[in-house]
Amino acid sequence: MSGADSGVQGLKPGDPSFVGGHRLLGRLGAGGMGVVYLARSTGGALVALKVIRAEYAADHDFRARFRREAEAASGLTGRWVVPVTAAEPQAREPWLATAFVAGPSLAEAVALHGPLPDRTVRVLGARLAEALTEVHAAGLVHRDVKPGNVLLALDGPRLIDFGIARSTGAGVTALTASDVVIGSPGYLSPEQARAQAGDIGPPSDVFSLGCVLAYAATGHRPFGTGTAAAVIFRTVHEEPDLDAVPWALVPLLTRCLAKDPQARPTAQAVRDALTGEGGSEGDWLPPALPRLIAERSAAVLALPDPDPATLLLPPDPAPSRRRLLALGSAAGVVMAGGGLAAWAASRPSSGGDGSGGTTGSGPLPRYVIGLQADLSGPAKAIGRAQERGVRLAVADFNSRSRNGRTFDLALKVLDDAGEVRQAEQVAGKFVANHDVYAVIGPTIDATTEATLTRYEKALLPIVNVSSGTTAYSATTTRAFFQLRPEEDTLSTAFAYYLTHAEKSHRTAVIDDRAASDTSWQVVKDMNAYPPSGGTTTTHVVPADSDDFGPVAAAVLSAKAQAVVYGGTSPHRAARCALALRQAGFQGTRMATEPVLETAFLTEAGPAAEGWVIATTYVDPAALPAAAPFVTAYKKRFAVRTVERFALEAYDALLFVAQSLHELGNAEADRGATVRRLRASTYKGIAKTITFDANTNVLHWVNGLFLHRVQNGAPHFLGRYDQVNKP
Repeated sequence: MSGADSGVQGLKPGDPSFVGGHRLLGRLGAGGMGVVYLARSTGGALVALKVIRAEYAADHDFRARFRREAEAASGLTGRWVVPVTAAEPQAREPWLATAFVAGPSLAEAVALHGPLPDRTVRVLGARLAEALTEVHAAGLVHRDVKPGNVLLALDGPRLIDFGIARSTGAGVTALTASDVVIGSPGYLSPEQARAQAGDIGPPSDVFSLGCVLAYAATGHRPFGTGTAAAVIFRTVHEEPDLDAVPWALVPLLTRCLAKDPQARPTAQAVRDALTGEGGSEGDWLPPALPRLIAERSAAVLALPDPDPATLLLPPDPAPSRRRLLALGSAAGVVMAGGGLAAWAASRPSSGGDGSGGTTGSGPLPRYVIGLQADLSGPAKAIGRAQERGVRLAVADFNSRSRNGRTFDLALKVLDDAGEVRQAEQVAGKFVANHDVYAVIGPTIDATTEATLTRYEKALLPIVNVSSGTTAYSATTTRAFFQLRPEEDTLSTAFAYYLTHAEKSHRTAVIDDRAASDTSWQVVKDMNAYPPSGGTTTTHVVPADSDDFGPVAAAVLSAKAQAVVYGGTSPHRAARCALALRQAGFQGTRMATEPVLETAFLTEAGPAAEGWVIATTYVDPAALPAAAPFVTAYKKRFAVRTVERFALEAYDALLFVAQSLHELGNAEADRGATVRRLRASTYKGIAKTITFDANTNVLHWVNGLFLHRVQNGAPHFLGRYDQVNKP
């Protein structure tokens, strides 16, 4: 793999093979303070590992500051900041590792493809400002915000490299002393350019952000090029060149680039000024860049796995506590030569839902799987269904013959009540418990988004069943396994059904502005890919209106053969159904998964009859293969029906169990489990679970289903592409 293909260059003769338990694979770059390597941890995670040059490390104050800042940076969990995964300030050459992002830097993207479109610049600015808001709230100043320290991923930018970050109010050291310019000319603030260390605070980062956005919009630095001295002089004494910047951005960038730090907006104010420019996850970049990111990701993922034998490091006579904590207890097991099964076999069986294992010559090793769920909050019905599903899966697995089973499973369940703060505490408990090899959950989007960074940093596999969050991209997360297709894929089911089952050449889409993002996506997709190659018309219902009569009349005037309701409210969907019925519409009616609730069926009454709903879950009672599961579920939990996402949770648990089985005795850490899960294919009852080798995304075609309302209740039709005309 060449550097041109991946941005990775080969190691030089003087480069080490290992740093702090990380195997070095190549160079990502080098600067005045050190070298950044692409490395693989003992758990298999790819990281960007920066090694500080020895001359800086000789300064005792620098070491102390580096330690404080590494600890502070490791606490940054914002979506647009690349998390610190490990650090060793006491090493001869201090080092710091962060999660690796395979996308190109902003500098590289502009150099290859020119200035970015106005909308892309606005999204970039909003998200970088959000990252800096968190950095400043943590008491840090980045001090080197520049295009080379902004990486582009499909879902948004990432701010990297806190190597010269400084705590606000920190004392002056040799590195931050007066007369030493810290930062990158062309992007540093006037106070940095004057080497006034005591004056460098959050406004300095805002100035640098303004320079970055001007560069992204024009392809040129706002203070020109030339020698460092010339650029610094213009930064201090001259006004920025913003002539080529889109006019709508000029006022904001002018304020960001004010010479007086007090005249600049805060990072939060910059974010607020650009609020509403977040856009959808997949289309914030111009067309050429997603292709470049995909190619870069594929090239890096093609790096060969290290020989397990090479992961055994030379003996360290005095490893520090921080280093041992960073490596984790599982790495020590690898060095002991036992492997996962051998280690687990030496441990006493623990309590939990795993009883019922078959007899044999002795106890089997026991692996603990966690379940994080809302068991007492607003989504407790789904959370409890998932708990029941995984408990049944654990019992089924442990009852299998020992001829083909080499371990038992145990289940640890923690309730987050659907609350963000409690979810973060639950995630912390699972991360700290190194007996836990994977976690099923959380239940809803908010708790998933609140905890995913913590799980990702620990490389603890998080297997999600019911959240449809689009806040994280599978191309930039390794430990997140989203088994539910995102809701913006539901449009595929609409288009397919109206092309192959109930053909519609004139389709009307009702854009319910009360469900802005979801409805917008449905409208966008249905207009881009009209069913049956026909035409699509869009009819808007304002968010503050409950009157669906006008759009129902417009649907009839358009002579539509089918209607797709883009909203998510079952109450508003019921009003839509009633209006269409009153208008006399007789065609096909379709809606998204959130609509299929009791409220829709009861409030719409006969008007709900015949509606076809696209979902990401199945009805186990309608699947012949699920009959044993349904029987056991009803008997064990004394219920009349199997609730939503129970079968999907059952499959998820056994997907994890299969991956642990496939590991055998080879490796003993969470990273190995992550890699095996990503490479596994599991033929579940609800759907086949497998991930695209290039994008890491679930093959969502397996997970979209249709239901039709019949006699006042939903009737499961099957997978969307296997449904025939009624």
